[in-house]
Amino acid sequence: MNIIYIGDVVGKPGRECIRTLVPALKDELKADFVIINGENAAGGFGITPDITKELLQYGDLITTGNHVWQKKEIMPFLDTNEPIIRPANYPGHAPGRGRYSLRGPAGSLGVILVEGRIFMKNLDCPFRAIERELEALGPHDAIIIEVHAEATSEKVAIGWYFDGKVSAVVGSHTHVQTADARILPQGTAYLSDLGMTGPMDSVIGMKVETSIKRMLTQMPTPHDVATDNSWLNGAFIQVENGRAVAIKNIQRSLGK
Repeated sequence: MNIIYIGDVVGKPGRECIRTLVPALKDELKADFVIINGENAAGGFGITPDITKELLQYGDLITTGNHVWQKKEIMPFLDTNEPIIRPANYPGHAPGRGRYSLRGPAGSLGVILVEGRIFMKNLDCPFRAIERELEALGPHDAIIIEVHAEATSEKVAIGWYFDGKVSAVVGSHTHVQTADARILPQGTAYLSDLGMTGPMDSVIGMKVETSIKRMLTQMPTPHDVATDNSWLNGAFIQVENGRAVAIKNIQRSLGK
C-alpha cells in the first residue's frame, strides 16, 4: 500500500499546490491513498465545507487540528459522513470524529488524529485517546496516527509507544518539515512533522513583515497569508502486511 500524507495546507497558495502538484505526484508514486491536512486551508485559519470538498477532489481524507473550529460553518459539516476528521481527544460532545476508515483495491487504511497537550490545550490524554480509537477502529491492512502537536518530544514519545501497533505515526502543526523520517524497530514509520503546503517565503505561512512587526512590538497585526515560493510538503509511506517498509519526505515546488 502506497500512501501520500500531505502537511498543513495554508490558504489559497496551499490549495493551488494541491490542485497543481497532487495529480502528477499520485501517478509518480503510484499512490493508493492521499491524506491532506487542511486545517488552515481557509485564509490561513480553519477550513470550510466548500474548501473541504475542493481538497477531496485530490485526496481521500482531510485531517485537521486545533484550528478546525475557526470557521463556524464547519461545525455541522463535521457531523456528516464526509471524509474529514478532527482530533479524537476533544470532549465527547464536540462535533465530528477522530478516526476514519478508507477502503480501496490495495486494502483498508485506518487514520486516527489526536492533538498534543504540551504548549497547547489541556485536552484528554492523546495516548489513551489513540488506544480507544484503535479498539474502535478494529483490524485494518494499515493504520496511521497523525499527532497534531507543538512539542517534538510528545510526538516522538507517541511514536515509540505505538511502535509495532500501527503502520506509521506522523506529526503536523509546526509547519516546519523535519528530517527524522525513519522506521522504528517494530516496523512503524515515523516523522515528527510533515511540514507545510503553501508559501515558504513566509513565517509559517503568514507574511514576513507583519509577523516580525507583531513579535517586535507585541501589538496586534493582521495574520495575512503570504503568496511567494509555494511548496508542497509531506511524506510518502509504503506499507506491507501492516508494517512500514519505507518512508521518505516529500518536497515539491509549485515553480512560480
